[in-house]
Amino acid sequence: MRIAILGTRGIPASYGGFETFAEHLSTRLVARGHDVTVYCRSHYVSPRQLNFHGVKLKVLPTIRHKYFDTVVHTFLSAIHAVSQRYDAALICNCANAPFSPILRLARTPVAINVDGLEHKRKKWNWPARRYYRFAEYLSTVLPTEMVTDAQVIQDYYLARHNARSTMIAYGSEVERRPNRELVRKWRVEPNRYVLYVSRLEPENNAHLVIEAFKKVRTAYRLLIVGDAPYAEQYINSLKASARGDKRIVFTGFVFGQDYRALQQNAYCYVHATEVGGTHPALLEAMGYGNCVLTLATPENIEVVGDAGVPYIDEFDLAEKLQRVLRDGSLVQAYRNRAQQRIQKHYDWETVVDQYEQLFARMCGQEVRSEPVSVEAEATKVMKAAP
Repeated sequence: MRIAILGTRGIPASYGGFETFAEHLSTRLVARGHDVTVYCRSHYVSPRQLNFHGVKLKVLPTIRHKYFDTVVHTFLSAIHAVSQRYDAALICNCANAPFSPILRLARTPVAINVDGLEHKRKKWNWPARRYYRFAEYLSTVLPTEMVTDAQVIQDYYLARHNARSTMIAYGSEVERRPNRELVRKWRVEPNRYVLYVSRLEPENNAHLVIEAFKKVRTAYRLLIVGDAPYAEQYINSLKASARGDKRIVFTGFVFGQDYRALQQNAYCYVHATEVGGTHPALLEAMGYGNCVLTLATPENIEVVGDAGVPYIDEFDLAEKLQRVLRDGSLVQAYRNRAQQRIQKHYDWETVVDQYEQLFARMCGQEVRSEPVSVEAEATKVMKAAP
């Protein structure tokens, strides 16, 4: 099948969960013999980059603005995609639902991955929240198919909009490989730091994690991994709060092998996001063999099950983090449980199976995926290179 993915910042991933998802889904679909194009934003991906591991990249401009970046780029992407006559298209983010008819008028079936409940995010002003509420509704009527990434989100759409959806979670790799050299650049040693990963926005609660960690008696460090393009005031407040504690380190965005190394060498991982569905960073923390402490929202508990330590506020987190830091055997038990849960419920190949079947159903084709050898894929990439 010829498949397009719209609505993300592009690949290779250099921002957040949707980009990580698009990278894994697109490269794995290509490995199965499909022709996949990912639409990318010019301030995240170079216009000279035309291919990534066999995935075609179409880089288009947009307006770099908190409220217009996503929708303007997706509008332009949909216009371009009309002439390409894709067999199926996947749009990410319910905010982009209004552009589904552009593709459908060209007889391209469209699935939309709605993500979490964006109208709850504190970063949006009142008009933006109203828009997201309206976009939620449009997501139930304009695309060919609607995809939710968690049971909690699927239940929400059914209860509020009486709309059924296909539930497909994100995936994660399962691996743990100590690497002292790769983590040393942040002045830490394997198994001697606590890890937090997220965009640094208020609803992701980095402030809660920092305040809890300041109450913990330990020589271990806390690594705050992430950034955000439109949250300077909040990020400055985080750094001001951490200024008196030399154990707290801000790394900025980290991707690729450095990110995997940070995940795989942490002593434990703290997840504090309160809005959204299935969070890729949480899945990755579990798949990379971390003892996970997570804010006890329904979405987060759905992911971790009994393979993580839930907490309800900064005082509860401080207490449980202190206990985890004192008990290595407890940490190892949760690491094993976490990886087993990922293998059972969040395997990437199973996730891609489900999307492949969805796309085939949308365009009336039968799935005939044929794995492509590494050598064949390398040849394909070389031929596509400028």
